Amino acid sequence: MTTSAEGPQGPGTAGLSAENRRLRAELARRHLIDLATGVLVAQLGASPADAAEHLSALSRATGLGVEELSADIVNGVAGTSGGAPAAPAPSAAPTPAEEEAHVVFSTPEERRARQAASVAESLDTVGEAAHALLEGALVPLGAESLWLWRRDARDCLRLAGHAGTGAAEAAAWQWIPPAAPAAFRSVLADGEPVWLDAGPPATEVLPGPAPRAGRAVLPLLLRGATVGLALAAWPGPTTFDEPLRRALVGLMDVAGTVLDATDSPPSGSPALVDVLDALSHPAMLLRVVPPAAPPTVEHLNDYAVAALGGAHPPEDRSLALALPLLHADIAHLARRAHRTARTQRVARLPATAAPGEDDDSPPLVDVRVLPAGEERVVVLWHAATDPGLASERAVSRLQSVALFQDSLTGGDTVWSEQAYALFGRSREEPPVPLLGLRGLVHPEDGEALTDLLRVLTERRIGAQTVLRIVLGDRAVRHVRVAAEPLIDGGKVTGFAGVYQDVSASRRTEAALTATFDQLTAVRTRAELRHQLAQQLQQAIVPEVPDLQEFPGLVVAARYRPAAAEYRVGGDWYDVQPLPTGKVLVAVGDVAGHGIEAVTGMVSLHNAQRGLACTGESPRRLMGWLNEMTLRTSGYPTATAVCALYDPADRELVWSSAGHLPLLLVRDGAARLIDPPQDILLGAVPSYAYEERRTALRPGDTLLLYTDGLVERRHDGLDDGLARLAAQAELVSGYPPNEQVERLLDVADGDTDDDTSLVVVLVR
Repeated sequence: MTTSAEGPQGPGTAGLSAENRRLRAELARRHLIDLATGVLVAQLGASPADAAEHLSALSRATGLGVEELSADIVNGVAGTSGGAPAAPAPSAAPTPAEEEAHVVFSTPEERRARQAASVAESLDTVGEAAHALLEGALVPLGAESLWLWRRDARDCLRLAGHAGTGAAEAAAWQWIPPAAPAAFRSVLADGEPVWLDAGPPATEVLPGPAPRAGRAVLPLLLRGATVGLALAAWPGPTTFDEPLRRALVGLMDVAGTVLDATDSPPSGSPALVDVLDALSHPAMLLRVVPPAAPPTVEHLNDYAVAALGGAHPPEDRSLALALPLLHADIAHLARRAHRTARTQRVARLPATAAPGEDDDSPPLVDVRVLPAGEERVVVLWHAATDPGLASERAVSRLQSVALFQDSLTGGDTVWSEQAYALFGRSREEPPVPLLGLRGLVHPEDGEALTDLLRVLTERRIGAQTVLRIVLGDRAVRHVRVAAEPLIDGGKVTGFAGVYQDVSASRRTEAALTATFDQLTAVRTRAELRHQLAQQLQQAIVPEVPDLQEFPGLVVAARYRPAAAEYRVGGDWYDVQPLPTGKVLVAVGDVAGHGIEAVTGMVSLHNAQRGLACTGESPRRLMGWLNEMTLRTSGYPTATAVCALYDPADRELVWSSAGHLPLLLVRDGAARLIDPPQDILLGAVPSYAYEERRTALRPGDTLLLYTDGLVERRHDGLDDGLARLAAQAELVSGYPPNEQVERLLDVADGDTDDDTSLVVVLVR
């Protein structure tokens, strides 16, 4: 195999990564501005276009950028701003509507926090959102790490995202049972934050850099319910004054929304991902099914990310983009290893070539490929010529080992220099002999120390054990003690041996035990595949869990990604209770795939949510959405249905922008409700959309869907709609969540398009 001197990622990948970062930043900026525009629409009673113009005028009048001013507006309605009102934008003759718009200036910290929150809301996973919140908002407040857990039905906590901490520590806190630390139990029970200025009590252990470090434990709330828990940690004791508390509570409101909208576990088995993260050398998880398709990168551990120059997998997770020079070789090896482990020598994998090496004779690297189920393989690599990662691990191992020698005949105890740091003692303090360790050992390990000393003195043979050493700050360190007796004249005259800090490996062992226990609990391979499929779906568009109840309605919804390479599409759906007592039900589909479609989808989805709170009719909402689409970057087009259900009289008022007809199932018979003949969003400005009114009855089922469910390449659309109506009649007796699953199972659309399906049952 040959390679060139070009770097492991190549200029093409670097350019794509930079473009991806730019697009994500623009997406976050547009998200914040759209939120502010929606607020002004509600305050002024103006159209989105007029509200956007007013925002620009306010920006010119105040001297603030549009993004900074948008942060102030959103902070004002969220109650997280403590500044003074800003003057309305000047005009020749201010209208009453303009005078109704008030802006409250935020402090720089509040503005920065709102911008970080906007970035977090626009990201794909909880892990990415945690990094955005930490770097953009919490680090300026002095924090150094953030943990986000999701609460399950059994009150267990599963780590959904983290930032500022290592993989080994994250693995140790992956699962927290109901018998959690007292601070966690209090937050889950009362829904109120717990402020630990100087860390938890000495009897408890919480994530963080040191026992006495300040920590804030806060509930993650969604629609009034505690759906998870957050912990922010500081490097040392911290005073949580009122401004700091207010800022943290505001940020965690965003985290609760992110927790509901995204899912951070990487593709593949969470247990397998935890195992890869616990390794101390590069590891990559590849998906190799279907066989004809190129393998895709599902996960890289921290060492592999470092080997790739700090770059995470690209958006399409292509192996060719991750390893442009070697992807063909690795792909060939991965397919051969689908059933049996393979080892092969490959030239110059990332971070393996020593500086200054001759490119004509690159080093050979052992690559190990292991099968991981029916659809995945694990790729491991390491080279003896790797001076970075290998030397780093070797030095860390040497630093965790210390030598000692004790005398039992009146001599001194001698420690090597590393022992003082290992036991948390200064060089001015005397070394502690093995016989005197009892005062430093955790009370539960006293018997293990006694057994060690008994073997050394009575049996006169070498022995080893692991003891928990309690340091001065109440931190606990796991130390392996390996000792040999010194014998003179048949008597034990002393001990000599080694102390080794094994805390990291103990945490890793605990994490591996927990993850393998999880794997054992999965009884069949079919259940595991079902679990993984759900995770892949929910990572793109959130799924309404089970049966979700709203005023007068029971709803189930699902999103199915495109069949070809899991391309990200522009489908969206929304079911939202409104302050008026009505319920918004909507679906939409932005044309195309990729980041442009997602950007348009996020803008329209967020705008629709904000505009619906005005209480205006679907016809008016659709008109505003059309104007918003015309002003969205990239000039997307989209189809959509926007409906408002009134539980008081069971009437559905709805408008359609070129979307497929609603499907109503009543008394077991299905019929299509023809929509108004209106054009799609983003086609022409100032278009007036029509409105339909449909009376619903208890027991009626309403289906809203996108074209991926029914379209086939060689059939007419009417044929696909007829098949859907027939299938809807067959499943009409099932609960909505089962109807969704059965309809998706039999759906025969073959256009490789993504699909959204919402099933609404009238109670």
